[in-house]
Amino acid sequence: MSGAGGRHIDLGIRVARELDKIIAVRGRPGGIVSDNGTELTSTAILAWSDRQNVAWHYIAPGKPVQNAFIESFNGRLRDELLNETLFRSLSHARVALDSWRWDYNTKRPHSSLGWQTPTAFAAAWQRQCEQRDRTLSRFEGFAPCPVASDAENTFYHPRTLVSRG
Repeated sequence: MSGAGGRHIDLGIRVARELDKIIAVRGRPGGIVSDNGTELTSTAILAWSDRQNVAWHYIAPGKPVQNAFIESFNGRLRDELLNETLFRSLSHARVALDSWRWDYNTKRPHSSLGWQTPTAFAAAWQRQCEQRDRTLSRFEGFAPCPVASDAENTFYHPRTLVSRG
């Protein structure tokens, strides 16, 4: 489509395509919280959300604190990479972002994850789930490892870590 309205639809389709890639690797989330950007309020995203059976929650306009985790991440990405790098090309930007993401997920311990890296945290979570599943199967019962824990704060589940995309 052409024009401003068509561009938003195209961006929504691209976002939906990337979300499908993430789901293929990380599994389907129970819900997504986002701002009210036009690419995230497009009919393409609304259709995707219905098709994938993923709840979508929009923060209140002008209230970025309602999505503080992504705001913190965006600030870190901006300060550490985007404001410090003059990209020579799209491929250079992709390589730089991939390198930054790799460092963020595999080398940096995060205080919110008990000073583990996101990769280590995800691996530990996966081992815990596998052990739980083996235990349940011995008793002729089975339930997949839950996406959300009983803890109040479940935003740091491995499925929500920065994904390759």
